[in-house]
Amino acid sequence: MSQVTKEKIIETLRTVMDGDVSIIEKNMVEGLQIKDGHVLFAISINPKDAELYEPVRQQAEDKIHALNGVLSATVVLTAEVVPGAEPAPAPQSAPTPKPETPLLPDVKAIIAVASGKGGVGKSTTTVNLALALRDQGLKVGVLDADIYGPSMPRMLGISGQPTSTDGKLLDPKVGHGVKCMSMGFLVEEDAPVIWRGPMVQSALGQMMRDVSWGALDVLLIDMPPGTGDAQLTISQQVPLTGAVIVSTPQDIALLDARKGLNMFRQVDVPVMGIIENMSYFQCPKCGEHTNIFSHGGAKTEAEQLGVDFLGELPLHIEIRETSDSGHPIVDHSPDGPHAQAYKQIAAHVWEKATAILALKSTTTPKIVL
Repeated sequence: MSQVTKEKIIETLRTVMDGDVSIIEKNMVEGLQIKDGHVLFAISINPKDAELYEPVRQQAEDKIHALNGVLSATVVLTAEVVPGAEPAPAPQSAPTPKPETPLLPDVKAIIAVASGKGGVGKSTTTVNLALALRDQGLKVGVLDADIYGPSMPRMLGISGQPTSTDGKLLDPKVGHGVKCMSMGFLVEEDAPVIWRGPMVQSALGQMMRDVSWGALDVLLIDMPPGTGDAQLTISQQVPLTGAVIVSTPQDIALLDARKGLNMFRQVDVPVMGIIENMSYFQCPKCGEHTNIFSHGGAKTEAEQLGVDFLGELPLHIEIRETSDSGHPIVDHSPDGPHAQAYKQIAAHVWEKATAILALKSTTTPKIVL
């Protein structure tokens, strides 16, 4: 199969017209990304013309997908607000758009692992929880929802492009017995993803709907930090079983973690509890504990917010090194104290997920008069 090039895509898009002028000549194409046959880009339009431009979007996607060497094509409309223009009026009684097909129908439990801010070790926590759940005999997957900073391929030691067995759905990559899909498989590792919100939402939808996840007991979603487009897209479109909040014990991290927790509550997603990461520093030579980021703040916060405290994890060089090398601590040293801490938290999380699923499946008895 020949390799598709940026020049070939641009040449093809010159045949996609907006009136009498191509979308290339009008500088409407943005965020073009190409990796191993997977093509993604946006068409920038005025927000009030979204319905008018849907045929243009579809034509562009079809033409790129038909090119030799293209495995998948993702094209979205991204709304540019024209300075000084009046916002488009919202249609009355507009129906809420529904997914073309059910999202993740064969996954029993979907758990979001989130944080209010970056740098708290959320992805490291996610990957080790995934392996700990796998060790409980569960079929586990991880969706790397951090479009701008995907890290799961490196942490799971996976590389290469996704393939498709049936020619319709992408097959997830597998590392350490865990299925995974990530934007890191579709773009170069050092290439920035410069996308607006609509492109992020579309990419997340495709990684859930257009991936052959198969039957899973649990899918962990490694959420990006904050409470933006990606978080709302997942919270509102995915049947989340619950959410786990990761925070360090310092006040500023807990403040942001509280915002993330309250976001899930506002969209009726059960919060399973809070994990205190980097709870203390353990010297690798003498074993002495030092509370670099304070200690116990997440536990106190959990009590104040009325959620479970799921456990604490140390700031330790071995946890960092094993995650960076693609051999997370739960696999690298399964009998060590750090792996055992992750396994205890994972057991607590799965216990809560099972209880939530059982509650959802309970039917209300009919009252007969």
